[in-house]
Amino acid sequence: MYLASSPSNFAGAEMPYNRLRTSLALFGKPLAELEPDEKQRVYAQAEREYQIEQLILEAPEAAGVMVSEVELTNALQEIKGKYQNEEVFLASLEEGGLDEGLLRQALARQCKVNTILDKVDAASSLEISEVDIGIYYHAHFDKFQQPERRNAYHILISINEDFPENSRPKALERIHSIAEKLERKPWQFEDLAQRHSECPTAMRGGRIGLVRRGQLYPELDAALFRLHPGQLSEVVESEIGFHVVLCKTIEPPHTISLKTATPHIRKTLAERIRESQRRQWIAGLMPYR
Repeated sequence: MYLASSPSNFAGAEMPYNRLRTSLALFGKPLAELEPDEKQRVYAQAEREYQIEQLILEAPEAAGVMVSEVELTNALQEIKGKYQNEEVFLASLEEGGLDEGLLRQALARQCKVNTILDKVDAASSLEISEVDIGIYYHAHFDKFQQPERRNAYHILISINEDFPENSRPKALERIHSIAEKLERKPWQFEDLAQRHSECPTAMRGGRIGLVRRGQLYPELDAALFRLHPGQLSEVVESEIGFHVVLCKTIEPPHTISLKTATPHIRKTLAERIRESQRRQWIAGLMPYR
């Protein structure tokens, strides 16, 4: 099944949706929580976006573009998935002056706009030469400097005075017991992390991942970057509890080569070109308004 609606039917649904979408994008909060000056900015930007979208919907390239029921349902489910449950989702819609029916109508319009823009993109040429890639690489050479990273693991026993077993003395006793076991059998780190660590990383054997300096709590950061590969730290206390840290491997600082960087650069340049071409195409619609 495909959906087709006339532009005149959209304003009542789309404008509240545009305002809610803009509010979340600009300020990360719904309209009801905005200050007066923030709300004024949101309303102005939402109105501009609506007018641009209307131009897109009336462009020759929009002819024959339809939105399938499947596409619309997927878009709706994607939005619902961002909320804790159905009740919170519906309350948020009501707060923004919407209901699920109006949201579906607004999403149909947005999906059609996106499909038209994809059609315009597909018709545009993308010529990215090796010279273009080389120029970008050398002009942004600092972006391709990879600092030292360490493959970090930890075991956490948290401090929570509401639970006797997690009182500060008990937590300290538990982490020292784990540290003593690791001194005798360091190869059991991942197994002990899975059984005892109170961090979600326990599911991965305590693996935090590759980290640079400054990414962890200061105490953990200092401990990790004092270690040699395969070495364990002493017990470390942070604001969330006690840890034992393992530095499994060290990736030294290095420069990402042009060959390795090329796919990323090509994608970046393609996105820039498409964005520029979209802007030019939309600007070309303005005189016909």
